[in-house]
Amino acid sequence: MTIAPVPPLGEILVEEDRLRERVVALGREISVDYAESELLLVGVLKGAMLFLSDLMREITSPCEVDFMAVASYGSATDSSGVVRILKDLDVPIEGRDVLIVEDIVDSGLTLQYLLRNLGARGPRTLEVCALLTKPERRKADVAIRYTGFEIRDCFVIGYGLDHRERWRNLPYVAELAAE
Repeated sequence: MTIAPVPPLGEILVEEDRLRERVVALGREISVDYAESELLLVGVLKGAMLFLSDLMREITSPCEVDFMAVASYGSATDSSGVVRILKDLDVPIEGRDVLIVEDIVDSGLTLQYLLRNLGARGPRTLEVCALLTKPERRKADVAIRYTGFEIRDCFVIGYGLDHRERWRNLPYVAELAAE
């Protein structure tokens, strides 16, 4: 029998129950705000996949989903500042209400790039929903319409967030302990 490795956890920052409660509240708020439109949710892979999946089940207004994959970290724990699109959208967004769904906004540089890139495609509206944000790390001034939780400056894993592609499956958000 193989024993699964234990994640290198520091403090658990957002418990599973708090995540669920906040996602439900965000879904309700988004449903009200977009009750009269068809919303396109743009999930930023891979980190936002769990959050997006749970969030879209809470949205009662009509919505579609598409994905983008961008790289700015590689395997490091600090953003490189250089953003590359690895997978672009499959659908045009011109004239549409678009909500970018992000796992975490750290420096804001990746989100700034996405807002500029998608904004140039002519959406009717373009907003952001981020599960986590680290205001003290912000280098770019980006508007986040919907925020799940503000957290301190630390590297986190769980609920879709990874370190070297591991620990996305944790049902909570925890600090990555020093390895």
